[in-house]
Amino acid sequence: MKKLPFIIIAAVTAAIVAGAATRSSKNDIVRNLDIFNAVYKNLQTAYVDTIDADKSINTAISAMLNEIDPYTEYIPEQEQEEFMTISTGEYGGIGAYIGARDGKVFISEPREGTPSQRAGLKPGDVFLTIDGDSVTTLSSDKISKMLRGQAGTRVRMSVRRPYGSSTLQDTVLNFDFTREKIDINPVPYYGVVRDNIGYIQLTTFNDKAFQKVRDALVELRKDPRVKSIVLDLRNNGGGLLESAVQIVGLFVPKGTEVVRTRGKGMINEKIYKTTQKPIDTEIPLAVLINNSSASASEIVSGSLQDLDRAVIVGERSFGKGLVQSTRSLPYNGLMKVTIAKYYIPSGRLIQAIDYSHRNPDGTVARIPDSLTTVWHTRAGREVRDGGGITPDLKGDYPEGNRLVYNIVRDGWSFDFANRYVAHNPDAGSVEDFEITDTIFSRFKKSIDPAKFKYDRACEVVLDQLEKSAKTEGYLNDSVQARIDDLRKILHHDLEHDLDLNRQLIADYLGPELAQRYWGERGSIIQTLKNDQDVDSAARILQDPARYRAILSPVKK
Repeated sequence: MKKLPFIIIAAVTAAIVAGAATRSSKNDIVRNLDIFNAVYKNLQTAYVDTIDADKSINTAISAMLNEIDPYTEYIPEQEQEEFMTISTGEYGGIGAYIGARDGKVFISEPREGTPSQRAGLKPGDVFLTIDGDSVTTLSSDKISKMLRGQAGTRVRMSVRRPYGSSTLQDTVLNFDFTREKIDINPVPYYGVVRDNIGYIQLTTFNDKAFQKVRDALVELRKDPRVKSIVLDLRNNGGGLLESAVQIVGLFVPKGTEVVRTRGKGMINEKIYKTTQKPIDTEIPLAVLINNSSASASEIVSGSLQDLDRAVIVGERSFGKGLVQSTRSLPYNGLMKVTIAKYYIPSGRLIQAIDYSHRNPDGTVARIPDSLTTVWHTRAGREVRDGGGITPDLKGDYPEGNRLVYNIVRDGWSFDFANRYVAHNPDAGSVEDFEITDTIFSRFKKSIDPAKFKYDRACEVVLDQLEKSAKTEGYLNDSVQARIDDLRKILHHDLEHDLDLNRQLIADYLGPELAQRYWGERGSIIQTLKNDQDVDSAARILQDPARYRAILSPVKK
């Protein structure tokens, strides 16, 4: 009985959506809205239990919008802070990333130059109280909201700093902060890598992205060592379309078409061209992407690919070719609605999922490669639509490793880094830092075999082999003996497995330690030391003939 309001509201809402999807007349829409209004009015007046108006209506709205696409959403006034943070790149707070594990919410990283970092908060500090109220049972979302607020206001908190050693015991610390306006820097790092490559990492397309990328590019070009540029858009989920167009404009002539958007009917088509003088239209350029590069990241990488201006390196991108705009609603609400699809210079739409055509059960799937269409870059190279941006050079990555996955997921590397740095406060320079035999040995000793759980692939396969042999009637004494022999040979030993995967573990452990010593910049520098995508880009950029061959016109 408790689900009755949702069922009725969702059903009526779905009817409204269905009407819109089939281009219902104005009278049909009015009729459906009248039905919805009457249903809800009757629920409020006749239903046996009290109905929460905000919850019911928000549920109905969500049910309706979920039938459209994941990007069209209603944002009530109380949920707009995060949305505004993404678009403006700033918020009021103490400037710390937080995480949760084993029922505890903790500081995962105090951001450089913010109140949290200046006051001395450290990764691993567990929240106990905020403004005198216990928060030990609250979620990370609720604690995050409590920490945010108008710049200039104060917030008090206590944390427990866990080290769990005989010399450094757990400590309860108290902090008193004044919230500040926290700016999200979309370019957390730029510098010279692989001797002569200018590297720029762009993490989001907010309203500061263009200027930050421009400043980084200008500074890098002043360095006589820099002969080429890598723009890293991996894990960049997008942002403002206008910022994407401006950033492309740094590398192509003024007046170049970057993208065009099409809404309902050709009358709603809008063409975006670069409007400013570029910084450098000739310097060799590579763009790094992965399957989390989306939206504005795909506009930048896709248009530079279509214009034969950059070599794209990495994994196929996410495939989001839809444009959203915000509309004001009554009572200070906002609606983010998909208003158009965007098309990059070759004419292709890279949207990977067609939300207007669903399976009978309501699910959606990516467009198969066999159904995509071939388009051509300015030089005549073949590119495809309907599935994100396919890189010119695909990355060669190691297979997923359950041992390393569990080390990271369960916080073994995170906790070790906290303890190690507390005992070893000096580490020299980030450029010279590495995971030595001593550090790795200490890490291995920090793992409790009784608590560490991971999938032992060989043992799982042998268990399945034994079960299948028994089911199919082959498990006689001879077969059982051979399986038992294999168990002895392939028996997992944790220390052996850790040594076998040392490099993969170091790739995660190194940045964790570097972050404690040198902040976000140090963590990025450490990550770049063994970055396979950067290595791949470097091999192309440092080989002019190969670079030109990838981007050269196709011979007829």
